[in-house]
Amino acid sequence: MQKLVKISDRSLFLPPSHETDRPLLAAIVGSERTLLIDAGNSSRHATLFLQQLKALNIQGDWLVITHHDWDHVFGLSEFKIPVISHFNTRDEIKKLQYLSWTDEALDQRVKDKTQTSSSAENIKKELGTERDVVFPLPNITYTDQVTIDLGGVSCLIEHVGGDHAYDSSVVYIPEEKVLFVGDAMYANTMNWSYTAEKTLKLIQKLEQYDVELCFLSHQDKPLTKAEYQHELSVLKNIATLIQVFQGDKSSIAEELVNRLHRSLSEDELETIDFFINGLHS
Repeated sequence: MQKLVKISDRSLFLPPSHETDRPLLAAIVGSERTLLIDAGNSSRHATLFLQQLKALNIQGDWLVITHHDWDHVFGLSEFKIPVISHFNTRDEIKKLQYLSWTDEALDQRVKDKTQTSSSAENIKKELGTERDVVFPLPNITYTDQVTIDLGGVSCLIEHVGGDHAYDSSVVYIPEEKVLFVGDAMYANTMNWSYTAEKTLKLIQKLEQYDVELCFLSHQDKPLTKAEYQHELSVLKNIATLIQVFQGDKSSIAEELVNRLHRSLSEDELETIDFFINGLHS
């Protein structure tokens, strides 16, 4: 069972679980109010989070949803507090209200290429036979960004987009120099692709934050400042090179080696492939 981890006196997170693709959930605790980040991939996941917070006498006042993917919203019904999201996230959650989650419906969406096979299988494993998912709609929406004052600490919630989900938002805590990036830095999982245009726009927004710790929703440990800057640099370099070399992997890899002054990791080579996929999507 995943257990809450304390980042500081003001912030905690429940680490992700890869067995059924449970994302990271978090709480930012001010002197007056508490903001929770993401609803989890099921009622069980949400309940686990809320029970562990309760054991520490922490109760959420608001919940923010980073984007509309199933694993971030299936636990919504367990949160009896106002929900904040980007207006596009609210629209996407509303669409989920009309979908069926039976095996047959999931398998058909996989065939139609509107859902990945891995997400369909994870939904089956996480929910079991209890597939009656309820999606309360967010009460508060924003267009670009909104700042929440929790008392002694604030949270800047900003829409950043990206290839993974066009409605992606991040949560930045300036007093802590902590950034919760959700899934925004990940590729489009329907065809495992990045595009140069969306990536460069995303990075331009992310570079404005002074970050000491960065949390990605499906990564066990946060990125340090150096690791975070490295990830942004690699994405930015490949996004630029894909435009210059138009998908020539060997030329992109060679130039990236020259810039980094070392050989490339398997993840970096895979990222080049994802950008090449983006040229043909």
